[in-house]
Amino acid sequence: MAILQAWHSRWRRHLSLPPNDLLRDVVYRRLWSSILISSFGGQVTMLALPLTAAVLLQATPTQMGLLSAVEIAPFVLFSLPSGVWLDRVRKLPVYVAGESMLALIVASIPLAWWLGWLSMTWLYVVGFAIGTVFTIAGSAAQIVLTQIVERERLVEAHAKNALASSGAEVAGPGFAGMLIKLVGGPLALLVDAAMLVFSALILRGIRVKELRVPQAGAHFWRDLKAGVRFVAGNRLLLTLAVLAGGWQMCNQAATVVQILYATRVLGLSEQAVGMSYVAMGVGTVLASVFGDRFTRRVGPGPSLLWGCVVCGCGWLLLASMPAGAWGVAAFALMLLMFGVGAVLIFINFLALRQAVTPEPLLGRMTSTLRWLSLLPAGPGALFGGWLGEHHGLRSALVFAGATALLLALFGWRQVSIRALRELPRPDDGGFALGAEAGVSPATAWAAEGR
Repeated sequence: MAILQAWHSRWRRHLSLPPNDLLRDVVYRRLWSSILISSFGGQVTMLALPLTAAVLLQATPTQMGLLSAVEIAPFVLFSLPSGVWLDRVRKLPVYVAGESMLALIVASIPLAWWLGWLSMTWLYVVGFAIGTVFTIAGSAAQIVLTQIVERERLVEAHAKNALASSGAEVAGPGFAGMLIKLVGGPLALLVDAAMLVFSALILRGIRVKELRVPQAGAHFWRDLKAGVRFVAGNRLLLTLAVLAGGWQMCNQAATVVQILYATRVLGLSEQAVGMSYVAMGVGTVLASVFGDRFTRRVGPGPSLLWGCVVCGCGWLLLASMPAGAWGVAAFALMLLMFGVGAVLIFINFLALRQAVTPEPLLGRMTSTLRWLSLLPAGPGALFGGWLGEHHGLRSALVFAGATALLLALFGWRQVSIRALRELPRPDDGGFALGAEAGVSPATAWAAEGR
């Protein structure tokens, strides 16, 4: 009996949170719970939406490509102006409204199906609406995190957020596949809608102090240019934009061919491909758990570059392996390496850009960096598809892997990245732009704890 009690006590110590863990903070725990629930529901939509188009509506490959394109278009169209607007309003209500609107948008698909109105045109409208909400409310969500967590703990916070998303990526696809098989794609989307409503209710319970004082001299286009000038004048932010944009180009070039490679070169069935993707979830969980510890050891700049290296090596590994058992193993290992590398890149990318930006400029900086980093994604997908069609599927993987390694080399040659061993302080020069953002200088300094 004494032995069992000792083991029980030992396991409780191992499973309990450390005294200073972020999840012990009630406000952050609510935010984290919302992210977990929303991400789990998102896994249902990730499978149900394209399956509804492909199976129920018999969409052509061109129509499937257009469906993806309309989801990306709002980032290009609305990122910059939405950043100006976000710097003038409270962010948490925008985040809550975004979750609620997503629930309505997703629920419109089963409603249209029930009424007999469902068509590809309706899915295009839904895809564009989802992209628009992600563009605006997604930026607000990133800023809300900086209002809840101290800037020096942003890497830890982003790592825990990634862990919530990673858990959904591991368990979500299996649950979503079973649900879609039982009730069909349209009705399965009601589960995501319900989870989004629950997520919004959790967020409404968060209390964030954020004072906005309207300024008579605020001007939309001047404020937009001020945000772009701030990013253009900050060497670290420019370098981060190049690295994130280059990685997005590589990622899209590899993504458009890797499923074709798995099915046509490796001969994997749809079920085997789905099982292989569990490895990606495992990789993201590993990086989410140990990423903050790794970053504290090597620094946020080098950690981001290691993420590029891991992704690049994974793509090159898959391209170099012959078809057969080794190729199948390489495919799963590539997905695991991608999960690790992608998390290392983005927990540091997000933390660095938020740490260096003064609070009054967070909206415009976030939107500008999202715009810059996503611009190369479309050309990367087109070029990867062209390489795969004219020079073989392996060539697109080689391009993605080699370019990712070159990006890491470029980043290592930048002192602003290589020498970063801790998160930087906000660029104080940006406080001159506080009035343009519709925030009084006194409020701006108070928000930074100065």
